[in-house]
Amino acid sequence: MSAASGVAAVSYLDPAAPALFADSLRRTGFGVIRDHPIPQALVEEIYAEWLAFFDSDAKHAYASGAGSHDGFFSPSVSEIAKGNSKRDLKEFFHIFPWGRYPAELSDAARRYYDLASALAGELLSWVEANTPPDVRDRFSMPLARMIEGSPDTLLRVLRYPPLTGEEEPGAVRAAAHEDINLLTVLPASNERGLQLLTKKGEWADVPSDFGSLVINVGDMLQEASGGYYTSTTHRVVNPAGEGARRSRVSIPLFLQPRADVVLSARYTAGAYLDERLREIRGR
Repeated sequence: MSAASGVAAVSYLDPAAPALFADSLRRTGFGVIRDHPIPQALVEEIYAEWLAFFDSDAKHAYASGAGSHDGFFSPSVSEIAKGNSKRDLKEFFHIFPWGRYPAELSDAARRYYDLASALAGELLSWVEANTPPDVRDRFSMPLARMIEGSPDTLLRVLRYPPLTGEEEPGAVRAAAHEDINLLTVLPASNERGLQLLTKKGEWADVPSDFGSLVINVGDMLQEASGGYYTSTTHRVVNPAGEGARRSRVSIPLFLQPRADVVLSARYTAGAYLDERLREIRGR
């Protein structure tokens, strides 16, 4: 466990892992899994070939258009986090089961999508099994079933470019935000920088040894659980020293329920997603 953040790093092989993981999510909004079944060699293959892709002009052939959620998003159209006024210092590519995929690359990211989605279903089952019955009764269906066959679960391949010193004052790699979805599954990046906001209002580094998986609660799980699980604010800070001259790669998988899944008396997953995307893009 990280003393500052309170996040537990749990071995996937530990019989107590499901309970320890769910407890960490409950306390901090985050959990870390070690010794998991996703091959590290696959993750490193994705990092290497996508870094080369982002350094090439080929990415522009896949530019995301008006109303399109798949494909390449350049830094000039990067997100502005809710409540912020400056664009994040990043570029990224959105991979959906139905969407475009670079012909220049291997299928490594697609294979990762399938492996991580399968593991995510298991992690959601861990969460549900270790949720109090009165909270579990709020779920309209088992959590793992909410994402089965969902066309909206998103793999985002992110590149945070090296810093040049000419960035807009106050701009960071990823400003403070919460995720929209149920859970986010994230292999530890090739560079550090991920921080969470503790209940004391302090920023703390998320433990992220290379080879581990970082998982965090999204707004939809908070909504579905009536606030029992909290969608914790997090950010990616700009590095200093040698790290500032290196790219940072990140491949979060955002577990998105099917649009018709009922989250609460107020929202279906589709209605919730539409509302949040309008907040992000309606600037």
